Amino acid sequence: MSETIKLSVLDQTPMRQGSTAAVALQETVKLAQATERMGYMRFWVSEHHNSIYFAGTNPEILIGQIAANTETIRVGSAGVMLPHYSSLKVAEGFSILESFYPGRIDLGVGRAPGSDQLTATALSYPKPQANITTFPQQVLDLIGYLSGTLAKDHPFERIRAQPGPVPDNLPEIWILGSSNYSAGLAAELGLPFAFADFFGTTREQGPTAAAIYRKGFKPSPICPEPKLNVGLQVICAPTKEEAQFIGASRNINKAREVLRLGLGPGMISPEKALGLDLAPGAKSYIEQLSSMYIDGDPKFVRTRILELAEEYDTTDITIVTNCYDFRHRVRSYELLSEAFEMG
Repeated sequence: MSETIKLSVLDQTPMRQGSTAAVALQETVKLAQATERMGYMRFWVSEHHNSIYFAGTNPEILIGQIAANTETIRVGSAGVMLPHYSSLKVAEGFSILESFYPGRIDLGVGRAPGSDQLTATALSYPKPQANITTFPQQVLDLIGYLSGTLAKDHPFERIRAQPGPVPDNLPEIWILGSSNYSAGLAAELGLPFAFADFFGTTREQGPTAAAIYRKGFKPSPICPEPKLNVGLQVICAPTKEEAQFIGASRNINKAREVLRLGLGPGMISPEKALGLDLAPGAKSYIEQLSSMYIDGDPKFVRTRILELAEEYDTTDITIVTNCYDFRHRVRSYELLSEAFEMG
């Protein structure tokens, strides 16, 4: 299976303590350039609002910057949190991106808020807060606007998402999720599905969601057969010990979202993370999370990715790597590229 594994990148634009969001955004573009040279297939960026950890609030703008500074790698969103927006507005933005960079744009959409509830309310204010129950219809409308195929009886059938469909070259639309619901919806609509194993809390249901997706998949003009991507949290370093040392920053960052550790904005350094005097409950939570991550030397990481690809029955894997030091982030992707002989 190693010969057929296709690796991609999901970058969450992490901010480190003592730096700025502007630096984090610039580093994301630099990482895209580096991973393109390494042979990665896609580079996706995330959407987070009012975050003290991640700087990417607007995937469309970041995608434009990345695509303008790369040449061949596919660039997309993982994802646009569709309930915050109108399908028409999203279709217009991605239609423009596709016009500038034909054949290179992916549009991953999700229904999560990408924020806390107060921020989610602010994103709609003074209008009512987004209703996630309309998500399936929003996805259908998005497809219709992008492809120019809204039904004749659709209330907005006469509206066109300018600059309009690029012949035979639409953005590739993905459903993103971490639940059986998302898997079932992607199957019902005949769309590619990306499962978020990288959360660290979804592994137990992941293969079941993948099976639901495949079993229920209905072919569509957009996607004639099931297309499953799985995102994994990975840190690759020359040794297992160094990978685990680097991963300490990410582990604390993930835990403090839940445990409210009060460490201030930005990802803290590994040294500071390992020097914290944590309560037993916090230590247990971090151990549970980190057991779902893949941190190690190139041989171990490669083997574990292959095992999970087999478990999910897919060859399409996306790597998420959050580090305090940007150099470690780049090196992790470089070592992984070498391990899979992608260059």
